[in-house]
Amino acid sequence: MRDTVDEVLQRLDALGIPYRVAEHPPADTMEACAEVDRRMHTLTPKNIFLTTKNGKRFCLCLTRPDARFRTADISKQAGFSRLSFAPEEKLYENLRCHGGSASPLGLMFANDVTLLVDSALRDQPALGFHPCDNTRTVAVAGSDFFDVFLPAVGVKPVFVEVHDFL
Repeated sequence: MRDTVDEVLQRLDALGIPYRVAEHPPADTMEACAEVDRRMHTLTPKNIFLTTKNGKRFCLCLTRPDARFRTADISKQAGFSRLSFAPEEKLYENLRCHGGSASPLGLMFANDVTLLVDSALRDQPALGFHPCDNTRTVAVAGSDFFDVFLPAVGVKPVFVEVHDFL
Protein backbone atom coordinates (compact mmCIF):
# COMPACT_ATOMS: atom_id res chain seq x y z
CA MET A 1 0.00 0.00 0.00
CA ARG A 2 1.33 3.41 -0.95
CA ASP A 3 1.96 5.96 1.71
CA THR A 4 -0.98 8.32 2.26
CA VAL A 5 1.24 11.39 1.87
CA ASP A 6 2.47 10.10 -1.49
CA GLU A 7 -1.13 9.52 -2.58
CA VAL A 8 -2.06 13.10 -1.66
CA LEU A 9 0.92 14.57 -3.53
CA GLN A 10 0.30 12.36 -6.55
CA ARG A 11 -3.31 13.55 -6.65
CA LEU A 12 -2.17 17.19 -6.59
CA ASP A 13 0.29 16.39 -9.40
CA ALA A 14 -2.43 14.66 -11.43
CA LEU A 15 -4.66 17.71 -11.04
CA GLY A 16 -1.86 20.03 -12.16
CA ILE A 17 -1.93 21.91 -8.85
CA PRO A 18 1.42 23.54 -8.06
CA TYR A 19 2.48 23.09 -4.44
CA ARG A 20 5.41 23.40 -2.07
CA VAL A 21 6.15 20.99 0.77
CA ALA A 22 7.92 21.77 4.03
CA GLU A 23 9.08 19.02 6.37
CA HIS A 24 9.14 19.91 10.07
CA PRO A 25 8.75 18.46 13.56
CA PRO A 26 5.16 17.40 14.31
CA ALA A 27 2.95 20.49 14.07
CA ASP A 28 -0.08 19.42 16.08
CA THR A 29 -1.01 22.83 17.49
CA MET A 30 -1.96 26.08 15.83
CA GLU A 31 1.15 27.67 17.36
CA ALA A 32 3.38 25.13 15.65
CA CYS A 33 1.51 25.64 12.37
CA ALA A 34 1.96 29.41 12.69
CA GLU A 35 5.74 28.97 12.67
CA VAL A 36 5.53 26.93 9.45
CA ASP A 37 3.14 29.53 7.99
CA ARG A 38 5.68 32.29 8.60
CA ARG A 39 8.32 30.33 6.69
CA MET A 40 5.99 29.31 3.84
CA HIS A 41 3.92 32.51 3.61
CA THR A 42 0.68 30.57 4.00
CA LEU A 43 -2.31 30.47 6.28
CA THR A 44 -2.99 27.06 7.80
CA PRO A 45 -6.63 26.83 8.85
CA LYS A 46 -7.77 25.21 12.05
CA ASN A 47 -9.28 21.86 10.99
CA ILE A 48 -11.98 20.51 13.30
CA PHE A 49 -13.61 17.14 12.73
CA LEU A 50 -17.21 17.12 13.93
CA THR A 51 -20.11 14.71 14.09
CA THR A 52 -23.85 14.89 14.62
CA LYS A 53 -25.31 13.77 17.93
CA ASN A 54 -26.21 10.35 16.52
CA GLY A 55 -22.71 9.92 15.07
CA LYS A 56 -23.98 9.18 11.57
CA ARG A 57 -22.86 12.35 9.77
CA PHE A 58 -19.41 13.92 9.78
CA CYS A 59 -18.14 17.41 8.99
CA LEU A 60 -14.70 18.90 8.64
CA CYS A 61 -14.77 22.54 9.64
CA LEU A 62 -12.00 24.89 8.50
CA THR A 63 -11.66 28.17 10.36
CA ARG A 64 -9.13 30.93 10.71
CA PRO A 65 -6.40 29.87 13.15
CA ASP A 66 -7.36 32.50 15.72
CA ALA A 67 -11.13 32.14 15.36
CA ARG A 68 -13.09 31.09 18.42
CA PHE A 69 -16.28 29.53 17.23
CA ARG A 70 -19.30 27.92 18.80
CA THR A 71 -20.42 24.57 17.46
CA ALA A 72 -24.05 25.64 18.04
CA ASP A 73 -23.59 28.59 15.67
CA ILE A 74 -21.89 26.45 13.03
CA SER A 75 -24.50 23.70 13.40
CA LYS A 76 -27.34 26.13 12.80
CA GLN A 77 -25.73 27.68 9.71
CA ALA A 78 -24.88 24.28 8.23
CA GLY A 79 -28.31 22.82 8.92
CA PHE A 80 -27.08 20.13 11.31
CA SER A 81 -28.40 19.57 14.77
CA ARG A 82 -25.93 19.57 17.62
CA LEU A 83 -22.51 19.09 16.07
CA SER A 84 -19.79 18.07 18.49
CA PHE A 85 -16.22 16.83 18.27
CA ALA A 86 -15.92 13.44 16.58
CA PRO A 87 -13.81 10.62 18.02
CA GLU A 88 -10.29 10.24 16.65
CA GLU A 89 -10.93 6.76 15.24
CA LYS A 90 -13.66 8.24 13.02
CA LEU A 91 -11.17 10.87 11.82
CA TYR A 92 -8.87 8.12 10.58
CA GLU A 93 -11.71 6.06 9.09
CA ASN A 94 -12.99 9.05 7.12
CA LEU A 95 -9.92 11.14 6.23
CA ARG A 96 -6.88 8.89 6.92
CA CYS A 97 -5.67 11.43 9.48
CA HIS A 98 -4.90 11.20 13.19
CA GLY A 99 -5.50 13.89 15.80
CA GLY A 100 -3.28 16.89 15.15
CA SER A 101 -3.09 16.14 11.43
CA ALA A 102 -6.71 16.64 10.31
CA SER A 103 -6.71 17.96 6.77
CA PRO A 104 -9.13 18.72 3.96
CA LEU A 105 -6.66 16.97 1.65
CA GLY A 106 -7.95 13.79 3.29
CA LEU A 107 -11.32 14.47 1.65
CA MET A 108 -9.95 12.61 -1.36
CA PHE A 109 -10.40 9.42 0.71
CA ALA A 110 -13.82 10.30 2.18
CA ASN A 111 -17.21 9.15 1.01
CA ASP A 112 -19.57 11.42 2.88
CA VAL A 113 -17.93 14.21 4.87
CA THR A 114 -19.38 17.69 4.65
CA LEU A 115 -16.79 20.46 4.39
CA LEU A 116 -17.69 23.58 6.36
CA VAL A 117 -15.47 26.57 5.59
CA ASP A 118 -15.14 29.88 7.39
CA SER A 119 -16.04 32.30 4.59
CA ALA A 120 -13.06 34.48 5.56
CA LEU A 121 -10.78 31.75 4.13
CA ARG A 122 -12.26 31.90 0.62
CA ASP A 123 -9.96 34.63 -0.66
CA GLN A 124 -6.71 33.58 1.02
CA PRO A 125 -3.91 33.61 -1.58
CA ALA A 126 -2.03 30.63 -0.11
CA LEU A 127 -3.25 27.94 2.26
CA GLY A 128 -1.24 25.37 4.16
CA PHE A 129 -2.49 21.85 4.89
CA HIS A 130 -0.98 18.74 6.37
CA PRO A 131 -1.00 15.97 3.75
CA CYS A 132 -2.64 13.73 6.40
CA ASP A 133 0.67 13.77 8.32
CA ASN A 134 1.60 16.60 10.66
CA THR A 135 5.34 16.40 9.94
CA ARG A 136 4.78 18.10 6.58
CA THR A 137 2.84 21.07 5.31
CA VAL A 138 1.71 21.49 1.73
CA ALA A 139 1.23 25.04 0.46
CA VAL A 140 -1.27 25.55 -2.36
CA ALA A 141 -2.97 28.57 -3.86
CA GLY A 142 -6.34 29.13 -2.25
CA SER A 143 -7.95 29.27 -5.69
CA ASP A 144 -6.46 25.87 -6.60
CA PHE A 145 -7.82 24.36 -3.42
CA PHE A 146 -11.34 25.74 -3.84
CA ASP A 147 -11.66 25.71 -7.64
CA VAL A 148 -9.64 22.63 -8.64
CA PHE A 149 -9.02 20.22 -5.74
CA LEU A 150 -12.43 20.27 -4.10
CA PRO A 151 -14.43 19.82 -7.34
CA ALA A 152 -12.05 17.02 -8.39
CA VAL A 153 -12.74 15.08 -5.19
CA GLY A 154 -16.47 15.76 -5.41
CA VAL A 155 -16.71 18.15 -2.48
CA LYS A 156 -18.82 21.29 -2.51
CA PRO A 157 -17.94 23.39 0.53
CA VAL A 158 -20.57 24.95 2.72
CA PHE A 159 -19.40 28.45 3.64
CA VAL A 160 -20.25 29.63 7.12
CA GLU A 161 -19.70 32.85 9.01
CA VAL A 162 -17.46 32.24 12.00
CA HIS A 163 -17.94 35.00 14.52
CA ASP A 164 -15.26 35.52 17.11
CA PHE A 165 -16.89 34.91 20.48
CA LEU A 166 -14.95 35.94 23.52
